[in-house]
Amino acid sequence: MSSKADKRSRGRLRVVLAWHMHQPQYRDLITGTYRLPWTYLHAVKDYVDMAAHLEACPDARAVVNFAPILLEQISDYAEQTRGYLNNAQPISDPLLAALVSPVLPVVNDQRAALIRACLRANEQRLIHRFTPFNKLAQIARLVVDNPDVLTYLDDQFLADILVWYHLAWLGESVRREDGRVLRLQEKGSGYSLQDRSELLGVIADVLEAVLPRYRKLAEAGRVELSVTPYAHPILPLLLDLRSAHEAMPEAPLPELKAYPGGLERARRHVEEGVETFETHFGFRPNGCWPAEGGVSSAALALLGELGFDWVASGQSVLHNSLQRTGTAWETAEGPALYHPYRAEKPGPACFFRDDGLSDLIGFTYANWHADDAVADLIRHLETIASHCAHPEQNVVSIILDGENAWEYYPENGQFFLSALYKRLAEHPGLDLTTFSACLDSEVQIRNLGELVAGSWVYGTFSTWIGDKDKNRGWDMLGEAKRTFDEAVAEGRLMGRRLQLAERQLAVCEGSDWFWWFGDYNPADTVSDFEQLFRRHLSNLYQLIGVVPPEYLSHTFTTGKGRPQMGGVMRPGQAQA
Repeated sequence: MSSKADKRSRGRLRVVLAWHMHQPQYRDLITGTYRLPWTYLHAVKDYVDMAAHLEACPDARAVVNFAPILLEQISDYAEQTRGYLNNAQPISDPLLAALVSPVLPVVNDQRAALIRACLRANEQRLIHRFTPFNKLAQIARLVVDNPDVLTYLDDQFLADILVWYHLAWLGESVRREDGRVLRLQEKGSGYSLQDRSELLGVIADVLEAVLPRYRKLAEAGRVELSVTPYAHPILPLLLDLRSAHEAMPEAPLPELKAYPGGLERARRHVEEGVETFETHFGFRPNGCWPAEGGVSSAALALLGELGFDWVASGQSVLHNSLQRTGTAWETAEGPALYHPYRAEKPGPACFFRDDGLSDLIGFTYANWHADDAVADLIRHLETIASHCAHPEQNVVSIILDGENAWEYYPENGQFFLSALYKRLAEHPGLDLTTFSACLDSEVQIRNLGELVAGSWVYGTFSTWIGDKDKNRGWDMLGEAKRTFDEAVAEGRLMGRRLQLAERQLAVCEGSDWFWWFGDYNPADTVSDFEQLFRRHLSNLYQLIGVVPPEYLSHTFTTGKGRPQMGGVMRPGQAQA
């Protein structure tokens, strides 16, 4: 047979787009107040648009992963906004509440804080895009530099900048299709309380509908929904802090030798994550993106035991694992990256992220013309297919967050994403599919042999442990967990109080706090998340009935700044 005939007979290369939707718990579980607004802002901008793109392309397929703690917050925001509109019930997010407050703050410090909050957006894509908002922002920056300017600003300025901040954060699908939004944008200024209430109505409608839209897509077989353990903890570190040494043997570890009751806590996060997922979507997920793509032999064994068919992680984890066993990265059959692997028998199949292609979407294509960017991605995929002996047995996993990157794209990635789905769905040599569909087909699952524990970032856990400040965070968490265990053992925590304390403990175990600790992160964002971590720990002690340690009243980390990373799976990161 000729080489031309061989090429015609080759199967289609399978491509999976997997989007991870993730925010940590921003709500103070004792007061009920949301300390940061990123959940509802990403919901009305990114989660809604990502659903709309899939709805608009019937032949497209994707995997969408949700952190359960995010699902709960979206649902809570939906209830609060509708409750306010229907029954004048209070809204516990200060920024969202200010949007519809009949009486705006009169104290200068409060007014200045509100104005600063309305500047936390991508300047080029969200502020400069809208002339009225840009003009308001120019004045707002004067307030930041010189608070005396507040004397000359009236309530109308506050009302207008609040409206424009929320208009700018709306997704393109909402902006282009909702007549209320078009009218408010055309008005430009002088917004009344009625206008502000109307905008809250738009936000409420989006928040109420966004999760049901994903459920409908899943029920139609057009999207596969997957889950992360409940509060986004790094399972391998809960199970064994020393697993960090598998990929970075010399890293200093916390004084804490092992997280108390780590197996029990890891299991509970997985079980509660599945329960929360089922509550919102009505079925049990087949797959799991473990927090930060963090895997270890023990973590995979647990996920397999609890019924997951597949797990996904980072390319460097596979590279480290194959290198450990002397397995070639490139073979006659094609690149080793483009296969699922099984590390534990029985156990879930593991798919590994193509870092290069994922990062092109996350970091590079935002400044390209959409058609050129999609064409470039497809050329890469065609090249990969040409190097695979049997493309239909290979899977290219493109995995990145479904939130932060689009703030760097024109019009929230509208042109890029619509072209991406259309071109991939129509391509004769590519099969845009899902991880579960791959397992149901003839895709070859290879034996990994030995798994080196790590995450999607560098294939290590260096972003969450091994640094002085990160290790200090683990020691504080470990001490709080020991205090919790003592209270339970002594019978001081029971019933509803025990449930609340367990929920608060889960929040403290999330990965996001440790991500931001360290002197290489932006100082303002470090401060936000470090304060929130200390608040969550303090709340845990209060629920236990113990006075929080004095050190929780003081900062323990500082940030000196580093470049922003648009495509990285990081909550609120683009706004920092």
